[in-house]
Amino acid sequence: MANDTVTSAGAPVASGTLYRLAAFADRPEGGNPAGVWIGETLPPVEQMQRIAADVGFSETAFVAPASGSERRVRYYSPEAEVSFCGHATIATGVVLGESEGDATYRLATAVGEVPVAVRTHDGVREASLTSVAPTHVPASEALVGEALAALGWEASDLDDTLPPARAYAGAWHLVLAAGEARRLATLTYDFDGLKAMMLREGLTTLQLVWRERPDVFHSRNPFPVGGVVEDPATGAAAAALGGYLRDAGVVTPPATLLIRQGEAMGRPSRLTVEIPETGGIIVTGTAVFLA
Repeated sequence: MANDTVTSAGAPVASGTLYRLAAFADRPEGGNPAGVWIGETLPPVEQMQRIAADVGFSETAFVAPASGSERRVRYYSPEAEVSFCGHATIATGVVLGESEGDATYRLATAVGEVPVAVRTHDGVREASLTSVAPTHVPASEALVGEALAALGWEASDLDDTLPPARAYAGAWHLVLAAGEARRLATLTYDFDGLKAMMLREGLTTLQLVWRERPDVFHSRNPFPVGGVVEDPATGAAAAALGGYLRDAGVVTPPATLLIRQGEAMGRPSRLTVEIPETGGIIVTGTAVFLA
């Protein structure tokens, strides 16, 4: 959607301005909604948590100061602070681009500095975040078994060419690859049981994927630790997946992948993942302002 067809007006909230956007989409009905609060100084923790709960989206980014290329950012779900959030970072980049123009903004997050390059193509503004250095470790049989039980999956549902892994690029995710598209088509799970397991294991989402082609993945992301059944677009998990695929030798860098997410929820999202030979993973997307 062209920038001149959306409104970027925000609402004054707690000595700052609050914006609402849908990230990784070109229309308001798609993507993952995120809040972006911008002010001169960050509000107290209790106030940020209350604002995030009032916004009700899976995450809200709090950004300060209100100008300059270097900002401090913290992320909150409706229930708790999150170490890093990709879709709210993309939304933040688009807001900063709207207010200050295309540039590279350096965000000081709880997990390290995350550069966000903002640019405009054919009237559409997009943002590219570069994650902190990714890593992954094989998931234990016990963890995988507990996750499969909560999801109602069987071990035979998994793609044995993509072994289960705990993957990180700012937040930890459990990557489980389905062998067939049908397994990903339905997502019903034990919300409380999966939430308890994820809190115990320090996991932010489950990255459930099916590989359609070497460069196209479909993804669904349960997010019960944030009080959300499913995330329609998860930039942090996309970066973690990219790092896992590179370091496990599944892809040969440099490579570019497309992740399709949110389709089963009626909120289609497109996440472009660039995998360089070394360093952080680059995740790119657009964002549109919500009324």
